[in-house]
Amino acid sequence: MSTVKIIPKELTYSIRQEVLRKGKPIESCYFDGDSNESTFHFGIYINKELAGIATLLETKTDLIENDAQYQLRGMAVLDLYRKKNIGTELLKKIERFCIENEKEILWFNARKTAIEFYKKSGYEILGKEFEIENIGTHFLMFKKLI
Repeated sequence: MSTVKIIPKELTYSIRQEVLRKGKPIESCYFDGDSNESTFHFGIYINKELAGIATLLETKTDLIENDAQYQLRGMAVLDLYRKKNIGTELLKKIERFCIENEKEILWFNARKTAIEFYKKSGYEILGKEFEIENIGTHFLMFKKLI
C-alpha cells in the first residue's frame, strides 16, 4: 500500500543524498527554493516507510512561453523500491497537483539516465544536453498538462 503526501523539506535530504548526491555532504542536498512558501515537497510512503521524494517549485523556464509552470526537482526513489512503479505513481500525483493548481507545464532538468523513464510518461526533451557540474549530463524535459 502506497501513500503520497506533502512532507517537510527536511525529510527529502537523506533520500536526495543517497540517490542523487552519493558521497557528497548533506549540504549539497539543500536546494535553492526549498523554503519558498510556493514550494511543495512530496513523499511516497510504502507501508509507512518513505520510499521516494520530489520537490515542486513555482518557477519557469524561459524556453517555454507560458507563465503557468512548475519545476520538478530532486525526484528520487530509493534503490529498494525501483522498478516497482513507485516513481511513476509519485509523478502522476504531482501532475494532478499541478493541474489542480492550474499549472499547464511541468518541466525539469532530467539526468541522461532518467530520460526513458520520463518519456514513458509523455515528457519531451527541449533543447540540447548540458552538464551540471559535479552531477552529470542533463536534458530539459517538459509536458503540457492542461
